Amino acid sequence: MNRRKFLSSALKSVSAVSCAPFFTNSLHAMTPHQAPAPARSLNTPRPQLAITMDDPRLTLDIGLQWPDANSRILKALDSRSIKAALFVCGMRVDEPDGSKLLSAWDRAGHMLCNHSYSHLNYCGPTSYADFAVDFLKDEKIIAPYQHKAPLFRYPFLKEGDTVDKRDRFRALLKESGYRVGHVTIDASDWYVNERLGDRLAKQPKASIGPYRDYLIAHLLDRAAFYRQLALDVVGRDIRHTLLIHYNSLNALVLPEVMTAFETAGWQWIDASLAYQDEVFHSLPKTLPAGESLVWALASETGRFKTRLRYPGEDGVYEEAKMNALGL
Repeated sequence: MNRRKFLSSALKSVSAVSCAPFFTNSLHAMTPHQAPAPARSLNTPRPQLAITMDDPRLTLDIGLQWPDANSRILKALDSRSIKAALFVCGMRVDEPDGSKLLSAWDRAGHMLCNHSYSHLNYCGPTSYADFAVDFLKDEKIIAPYQHKAPLFRYPFLKEGDTVDKRDRFRALLKESGYRVGHVTIDASDWYVNERLGDRLAKQPKASIGPYRDYLIAHLLDRAAFYRQLALDVVGRDIRHTLLIHYNSLNALVLPEVMTAFETAGWQWIDASLAYQDEVFHSLPKTLPAGESLVWALASETGRFKTRLRYPGEDGVYEEAKMNALGL
């Protein structure tokens, strides 16, 4: 497959205002859950989204040091004058340099939110008691910061595999003054970064350009899919939250990612504004619980089975496509 021709064609086809899933002949082969939607009026207001970033860490791959990564990411956000939500997993920053990393985000006015201490998967053997303790342990990590926000994001977006586990932890969040820091646009950016790391380990001088292009195409495609799904389920454009991770690839290419979304018709907004949308008060009754909030709301209706896959996003969905592109 000719990667350059493929990606160039993909990027030229972007149009958020049309709501048609991006790159229908490229990254994602057309399947029933990705059928194109009718075009919308060009007068439709620009869809809005906020950046929410998971797992700030002191140890990065592909040779980038955290102070450089931190500076690059914060500079990219500042260039648009927007505030993100940073979901902090305590074990990744629980040392003196961790406070330096988080303090830089706090000084810049970004929200610091709870992502658990140990990044346990709540759909599996992890008990409610252990998960609750881990949640509270992470509180000590983010408590000192002025812009600490009462939002919790489940690791892996897994909210429990039994009714008891799901509902008991939801009750704990409510008692603690918390809400779920939901994702509406999920993706596998972490997998693209992982593949880049593997390539650079074998070929240190390899270009990151093809991985940047794949990441941008992938994120735009997923944004189009979840936007259309939200329109079909909720009946309106919600304020979206995009999940990306604190990693080397995002640190290096976030400005290009943001520009691509703007070119596609999206408008960046503060995460605090996004979470004011009433959709984020929803409590879907799905089991296993979790995934993108839009995915869960669609699953709860029972009307979108041909358009949903489980899990909603995972590296396994990108593996064959990246193999075909030689990435």
